[in-house]
Formats: sequence, C-alpha cells, structure tokens
Amino acid sequence: MTFGQLRLDGVSRSFGTANALRGLDLAIARGEFVALLGPSGCGKSTALNCLAGLLPLTAGSIWLDDTRIDGQPPEQRGFGMVFQNYALFPHMSVRANVGFGLKMRKVGRAEARRRVDEALRLVQLTEHAAKFPAQLSGGQQQRVAIARAVVLEPPVVLMDEPLSNLDAKLRLEMRMEIRRLHQTLGLTTVYVTHDQEEALSLADRLVVLREGAVQQIGTPEEVYAQPVNSYVASFMGYRNLLDVTVTSTAASSVTVEGDGVRLTGRGSRTEGPAKVAIRPEDFVVGDGTENALDVTVEIVEYHGRELSVSARLATGVPVYFRTDKRLAPGDTAKIGVPAERVLVFAP
Repeated sequence: MTFGQLRLDGVSRSFGTANALRGLDLAIARGEFVALLGPSGCGKSTALNCLAGLLPLTAGSIWLDDTRIDGQPPEQRGFGMVFQNYALFPHMSVRANVGFGLKMRKVGRAEARRRVDEALRLVQLTEHAAKFPAQLSGGQQQRVAIARAVVLEPPVVLMDEPLSNLDAKLRLEMRMEIRRLHQTLGLTTVYVTHDQEEALSLADRLVVLREGAVQQIGTPEEVYAQPVNSYVASFMGYRNLLDVTVTSTAASSVTVEGDGVRLTGRGSRTEGPAKVAIRPEDFVVGDGTENALDVTVEIVEYHGRELSVSARLATGVPVYFRTDKRLAPGDTAKIGVPAERVLVFAP
C-alpha cells in the first residue's frame, strides 16, 4: 500500500482516571523513521498500541492520508509489528514464521515463497530457514521477527523496544541492521525506545514524551543540542542540572548564580529562579577555562580513552564530567565550560 502521510490528531488514551496519552499530534511522512522516546510509563508504548489498533482511542483520530483508520481492527490496517519479546511460534520453522502472515492473507504459494525468500535474504537468515526459534540466538530471533513484519510489505512498521532483550554487542549490530533495512526498503517506521543513544542513531525525528504529553519533536540534532526544557535536557544526557537564579541578561547571554556557582550561559531571559543544564563531556579540565569551577574528585570510572568523573563543589553540589586527564579520588581540579554549552531553562 502506498500513502503520503500517517497522521495522529489529538490522540489520547485513558485508563480509568489516568491519562496514559494526552493529545498527541504527529504527522509522519512516507519513508520516515520516527522514534517515540521516554522513560517507562511516559506513553510511548500506549501510542504505538493505539496506532496498531491494539488499544482504542479515548479521543482524537488516526489517518492514513484521507482515510480514517482508528476504527479499523489491526488486521485491516495492515501494519507490520515487531515486539520486544519476538512473539515467534516455537513449533514453526523460520520460514513458516516469516510466511505466516502471507498464509493468513491467502497470498498465492509462488508469490509467498518469493517474498519469504527475499525477506530471509534481507535479514541474512537464508541458511537458517529450516531451523526452529529455539535453535537461534536472540539476535537471529529478532531478525525473524523483523522479516515477518516486512514480508507483508506493510505501509508502516511499528517496533516496540525490539532490542531491549539483547546484549550490548547484539544491540549495536541489530541497530545497524534495522537502519539498513529501513533505507533499503524505504520503510515508514515508528520505533519505541527508552534508549536515547538508540533513538539518536536510528531516527529521522524524535518525539520525546513525559507522562503522556509531548515535550519536544525534532531531528536528533535539534533535540540533542537544543532541548526545549530541563526534562528533555536531562533525558538527552545533560547530567548536570543545577538550581540557580538568573541575575542579569545581555544581548546573547545570561548570568546565573546559585548552588555555589556563577556561570554565563544561554537560554531563559527572565530574571529569577532557573535551572542550568550542562553535559559531562562539555566540561574542560585545566586553568584558563571559561566558567571555571573548583571541584574535589570523588569517583573515577575508566572508560577506555577517557574517564568519567563524579566530583563535588565546595558547597557539596555534585558535578559530573569526562576527561582524558589522569585523576584519582581526593584530587582537586579546576574545570570550566564554554558559555554556549551552558543551557538555562525556566524552572
């Protein structure tokens, strides 16, 4: 099925008095990869299940171009679905699992075989076609689940945390595989994850959710470098969050004080309470740095070429930074951060 746009208009879902999803507005273009990102309970899986037809809407509508589909059952929508737990039939071979949906749709035998062969080739499982799921690794089982979804040639593929059960090496490999398949097949993909690195590497756009409400929609570059509030900043790796007060503003900067610091940054122009966000990797160790701070090192973690350091200001406020300089617990250090890397948000 070809289409131009999948659209969610004010999609909401409540469970009793609890709002799991509130007024989600999102337009997804054909061939786009969109990641729904946030912690457990933020509404991302609820949104995916509403798209799939597994949950009815409390309010709003879902459209595929000019056709409203939120009243259709899942099988009529024709979307491909890849689950976290693979959901493979243990008594069926890889080939039978991949071809199951085609059999249910009564696709002709020759056409079904052609499409299954192509799907197995795409996920590099041709030589495993006769095996059963129990004979496969976790990564291979996930490939079967992906092949089963794409063999239907669906207008949209929905993926619900598909890599969370894999070890770190397999997650990286499958992440690249999913991106390769997306590009090769021109898939339209909606992908649920709590892993910001995964979302940044895969998606064309991110939708950051909190308690069922959208916080920010943007490209990975926009959400990473220009978070709209302290919640998004925290979720995207700005580990240093300090309560401060904006004391003065200039043409392109603001000055803040509090928590034992005085910093120049960019962001909120309103004097009064604010919150500062700084990434650990944006700190620089050494004298002569902008926005200098004196810290005492508490914990040092070895990460190969660099160290991840937990330190404290004289006031006891924790500060996290990364460096390639050798430091040990108990050391004192001077660290600084460029003003353009200091984000100031309303509280």
